[in-house]
Amino acid sequence: MVIGEGPVIEEPRLDVRRPSSSRWSQRRFLVVFLPLLAAVLTGAITLAVPGRMLLPFERITTLEGKMASKRDFFEDPEVQRLLLKHRIRVHITSSGSREVAVQDVSSYDFVFPSGQPAGDLITTQLAAENRPAKVHRPFVSPIVLPTYRAYAETLQDAGIATAQRGSGPGLPLYYVLDMGKFLGSVDRGRRWNEIGIRDHGISNANRIVVQSSDVCDSNSAGTYLGLVAFTWHGEGDEVPDTDREADERGRAIKPLLEQGLPGADVFRTYISPEGKGIAPVVVAYEHQYLTYQAQYQAESGKLDSDRVLLYPSGQFVTQPQFIALNERGDRLGELITRDPELRRRAMELGFRILDPTGEVASDQLAAFLKDRNIPVPSMEGDNTRSSMPRLRYLERMISIVGGCPAAGTPDAGTSPAGTSPTESSAGKSAGESAGVPE
Repeated sequence: MVIGEGPVIEEPRLDVRRPSSSRWSQRRFLVVFLPLLAAVLTGAITLAVPGRMLLPFERITTLEGKMASKRDFFEDPEVQRLLLKHRIRVHITSSGSREVAVQDVSSYDFVFPSGQPAGDLITTQLAAENRPAKVHRPFVSPIVLPTYRAYAETLQDAGIATAQRGSGPGLPLYYVLDMGKFLGSVDRGRRWNEIGIRDHGISNANRIVVQSSDVCDSNSAGTYLGLVAFTWHGEGDEVPDTDREADERGRAIKPLLEQGLPGADVFRTYISPEGKGIAPVVVAYEHQYLTYQAQYQAESGKLDSDRVLLYPSGQFVTQPQFIALNERGDRLGELITRDPELRRRAMELGFRILDPTGEVASDQLAAFLKDRNIPVPSMEGDNTRSSMPRLRYLERMISIVGGCPAAGTPDAGTSPAGTSPTESSAGKSAGESAGVPE
């Protein structure tokens, strides 16, 4: 429209839309909100799994520990999960138990040697330095000699071993080894073929020996040395109690001991496919074998009936010592000794846990094995207890057999004659060890 000479500009109009339906608004809101809510709930449920609640928001304390075969306990995923419930993570440095004992441990929160001899070395040294330490003893595990069925049956045929009775149906998994007769065969240099191994489908012209880790590094090897010394004493006392007797005993038993796998994890060699050809009889701990059978049973639905155990007629029950070097280590030691879930898991890993009085609670391990159709080893052999020599004399024998200096103790004298003071397990080349002794 035109008025006069110029155009007339209309005022702008504001369009007001009608409100949309509330149903459709709610639907669009839910489409966006529900997926976000589901994601939040899923994360909350994940965190609510026992042992993981709020872990991302809590501080985790990492403890430094040094140990040998007892690393199996701390490397177990279930143990790690249970420790996380207490906001603890453990970082392990692997080392032979005796090697732990003769090296500096000041940078660790705890050490966990596999037996009392190495533990005594550590606590003695700490006491001499006026450094506090607290010892916890959560479980024990006997020294055993894992082998293969053909070798066990050959020893049985030769009258050197006897199958345990009443430990379950089927072929026996456990045998008692007459240590006196066995060491007699070793001393005479008898060979496997000579005592009838070929009757069991194997030809082996090698001498009869038991192979262990390096006695200069390993508690299991040192404990077996003590067992041999107790058995092979001739006309002398069962346990040497002078420097001279210890030196003579060390020289007498040295030919009976075979350290064919220095520095290696002998048990892992034993369960490998090549184990039978490398080391037909080895030194290990009972819990390692029982854990292996439980895992084999879980994976295959049957036992590994070719791998069996020899229980020495004179028995040592090695007692691992968890040595706390500070308050954080002490808290962990209290947990693995007293926490019901961690104690049960130790039992499931083949250890014989200790009750509050320090006695072995064997019935719990027996019930666990029966539940999994694993034969329960008889404890009859425990009636014959071998005595370990005093630490001073054990160290002198280790020095002679292994060619390493005797570890220092308050009552230790000089190293035995013929032992170089410059030789030590710490001085061996890095390439010599393929694994970690126990």
